[in-house]
Amino acid sequence: MILMGSPNRDGSTNILTENFAKGAEEAGHTIETLDVTRMNINPCTGCVACGYEGPCVQKDDNTIIKSKLFSCDMVVFATPLYYYGMSVQLKKVVDRFCAYNSSLNNRHLKSALLTAAWNSNDWTFDALEAHYKTLVRYINFEDKGMILGYGCGTPSMTIRSKYPKEAYKLGRSL
Repeated sequence: MILMGSPNRDGSTNILTENFAKGAEEAGHTIETLDVTRMNINPCTGCVACGYEGPCVQKDDNTIIKSKLFSCDMVVFATPLYYYGMSVQLKKVVDRFCAYNSSLNNRHLKSALLTAAWNSNDWTFDALEAHYKTLVRYINFEDKGMILGYGCGTPSMTIRSKYPKEAYKLGRSL
């Protein structure tokens, strides 16, 4: 399952996601993409009424995401780099993992990160990469790889870069 966290349907993150999905499908996998930017997901309020194992008191589309997470074997976090982190739309989804933390932790899902940024400095993805690695470690996911699209500020820049091919290869390698 791909959690698409880019509000730009025709942007660089989408290019990486499409290439990853193509590779994974060619390797025999079924891919489902949830566009979390178009879903009704409220931020976690930190009320902990869920007791970290649900149900969440909020009634929104997070129930769809939870259901999909419990029926897939891999989750791919796809996001543009926004101020050195993931998009708020994707961050809200990740924060809501709180409501089913223990069960999700016990799933031992595979995971990957697909991201693109305009900036091409060597430190561009440090904060996002650290956040993703910490999430993977905490929630007991098995990281299968990260595509960090440096210098992918526009779709044309991304298409001309090596990153779509790397995303395809990652998907194909699964």
